[in-house]
Amino acid sequence: MTYKLTRSKRKTISLQVCDGILEVRAPLRMPVYAIEEFINSKESWILKHIKRTGQQAVNRDGFSLNYGDTISFLNTPYIITPADENDSRFRSYKTGMFGYNNELYLRPGLTPEKIKKACIETYRTTADTLLIPRTMELAKKIPVSPNNIKINSAKSRWGSCSFDKNITFSWRLLMADENTVDYVIFHELAHLIEMNHSDRFWAIVERYVPDYKLRKKQLKTLQAKLSNENWD
Repeated sequence: MTYKLTRSKRKTISLQVCDGILEVRAPLRMPVYAIEEFINSKESWILKHIKRTGQQAVNRDGFSLNYGDTISFLNTPYIITPADENDSRFRSYKTGMFGYNNELYLRPGLTPEKIKKACIETYRTTADTLLIPRTMELAKKIPVSPNNIKINSAKSRWGSCSFDKNITFSWRLLMADENTVDYVIFHELAHLIEMNHSDRFWAIVERYVPDYKLRKKQLKTLQAKLSNENWD
């Protein structure tokens, strides 16, 4: 079986499948025969994940956005709509006693690639205006004080907290529902007290998000969806 091997000062061997390619991380002095014995013992797992990630790569290659398509904002579908607006923005308005229209206004005449870039930029700017003040608001409940709050484009981490008390969120978090967004915020704020995932840490999270286990499952579902979409 073909694989990409990376050796480092680690104690254990690990396997990861990315875009249909098996990546192996092993200790510096582990012999090749031991590495390949381990790989062979995980053959069924590897083949299943190669097939899955290979299909994900195909799906990502075919991913595009056009006017009339929908994207998720706070777990609500918004229709990409051409409009002569000064700024791209998410807009929700009432259409009747019970109806609502949810639209993302973008400049008309954009190519699919430019539509995607405009969507990403709108997510980023909206994340600045929503996630940063929401984090400061929820921080008062614990109470803790982050030094700085930033937005990035992380694919595999919804949020992070550094030892110098800086918190960062991925703009992709805005695709989740509001309660799940709050869970991620509380998760990172709890790290200001416990910089680990100990029982004490999870006790803090549960105090403010009693259904945090459900929120974790919803994030995994969203991550699986995004693994089939190309937002780069």
